[in-house]
Amino acid sequence: MTKYILTRIGQALLVLWAAFTVSFVLLQSMPGDAILIKFQSPDYGLSPEQLADIRAAYGADGSMLQQYIHAVWSFLSGNFGYSLQAGVSVSSQLAVSLPSTLLLAGFSFLLAAILAVVIAILANLSGFGWLRGFMQSLPSLFISVPTFWLGIMFIQIFSFRLRLVPVIDPGPWQGLILPILTVAIPISAPLAQIILRNIDEVLTRPFISVARAKGASHGQVLWRHVAKNTLLPVLTVAGLLFGELIAGAVVTETVFGLNGIGNLTKHAVDAQDVAVLQAIVVISAAAFVTINLIVDLLYPILDPRLKARLGAN
Repeated sequence: MTKYILTRIGQALLVLWAAFTVSFVLLQSMPGDAILIKFQSPDYGLSPEQLADIRAAYGADGSMLQQYIHAVWSFLSGNFGYSLQAGVSVSSQLAVSLPSTLLLAGFSFLLAAILAVVIAILANLSGFGWLRGFMQSLPSLFISVPTFWLGIMFIQIFSFRLRLVPVIDPGPWQGLILPILTVAIPISAPLAQIILRNIDEVLTRPFISVARAKGASHGQVLWRHVAKNTLLPVLTVAGLLFGELIAGAVVTETVFGLNGIGNLTKHAVDAQDVAVLQAIVVISAAAFVTINLIVDLLYPILDPRLKARLGAN
């Protein structure tokens, strides 16, 4: 068991290092010089010597290897550098933007899980064939709807037509209602699909026939025998979907004008703010890796067979 945990932690650190390295190389390879683009304007009135000092202050004069070593050491020490666009530390920008994105991602994932479970329950407990067919078709519909289009439709319907949720100067919680729905609906589709498929697969196993022969109702079979056997595949997909939450946040925060990581990413891309983009990539990768590491470590706890196998090794 200890070897399994150490192996998973080592793999997580390797993924983090790879994400940092690949993003660093790609960002440094972008065409143009962001420092010159910003400060070479005649409006600033800077001399070539002053421009050289600014480049040196941002560490842009060294070789790529020197910049890479400096960036690695800075990140390990918690220093994400300074934003070229805002002129403040990247850490301060993240401190302002990250809480909003975490709230959006957390509540969106919770709502997505609830929607997926409700779809699975209605599809399997309903006695009406048409309702089961409708529920089984919903995930395909949800996953095919573009996030930006869904957000715009929610604004048109719930804000402009029905006037239920304001989008102009909303309260802190009112401003999250429509973005949460926009992110949760597409995310719920893969969860619902994996739940439905696993329920159908588990229902064909011999122990289900034994349970029914003992007089268990369909609802009891689903709750006592099917639910726990569908948990592991759902956990796997849930961990992978975390990346979708980050991608969905970029689009959703742009549509709704939220001050989160997604909006910060958009502005950083427009300004070629490499320090901000590097920090966002690393934080997103760290969150993704952490969630999946937790899922991997939960496997032996939830599956006694895997725990016994690891103990034997």
